[in-house]
Amino acid sequence: MRTVVVTGASSGIGLATARRFAAAGDHVVNLDVDKPVEPLPRIPWTEVDVADWSAVAAALEEVDRDRGGLDVVVANAGISIRHGVLDITEAEARRVCEVNLLGVLGTWVAATRIMARGEGRGVLLATASVNGLRGYPNYADYNATKAGIASLCKTFAMELSPRIRTACVSPGAVMTPMQMAEYSDEMFAETNASIPAGRHAAPEEIADAFFYLASKEASFLTGHELVVDGGETVGATTTRWGGAWT
Repeated sequence: MRTVVVTGASSGIGLATARRFAAAGDHVVNLDVDKPVEPLPRIPWTEVDVADWSAVAAALEEVDRDRGGLDVVVANAGISIRHGVLDITEAEARRVCEVNLLGVLGTWVAATRIMARGEGRGVLLATASVNGLRGYPNYADYNATKAGIASLCKTFAMELSPRIRTACVSPGAVMTPMQMAEYSDEMFAETNASIPAGRHAAPEEIADAFFYLASKEASFLTGHELVVDGGETVGATTTRWGGAWT
């Protein structure tokens, strides 16, 4: 049984990912600033803001003491604020960067220090985004953080291989609570029409990607960004909503 920590597992992609690992028999811990949207009896929740590095480190150390190590850490916690570049405030931009990028960095650094003890093995995963691969209006700060995650993935791989592997998943449009809160029916319809697959992904499809990356079948894979977008980025331009438009 592996010990798996998922940040931001109280809803959306994180919740689906935590469930995917738990269904396989892994011991899963959820670190999230928010309470889970539904009871998760097999997935204990610890209230942690990933922007607080000391709190993240303390939570991971507690898991290590209880479980005798960390096998997989998925840095998934993230936020987005829809705003044009002329409307971004310093406070909003700092919060997005502190959670999305520095939160991943802090989580991975703390996890690496624990994994480096003992056998010194483990897998570090993170949620990036196709927003980091191209220009995408109304999310400048968010986009920059997701591009940064892909860069962190490569750098950690260079420093930690071969014992600790790293990878990130870059989803396209996913039907998550965060997406549903920001998009109207019109925006959903236009975005779906622009994706070759014809729809948003289900969170469970992104969870499957994380599960694969943590598996022995992916043991020769490190420093990799796995794009899971239904073809959204294969050759499209941008919609007025900031999605894809063919």
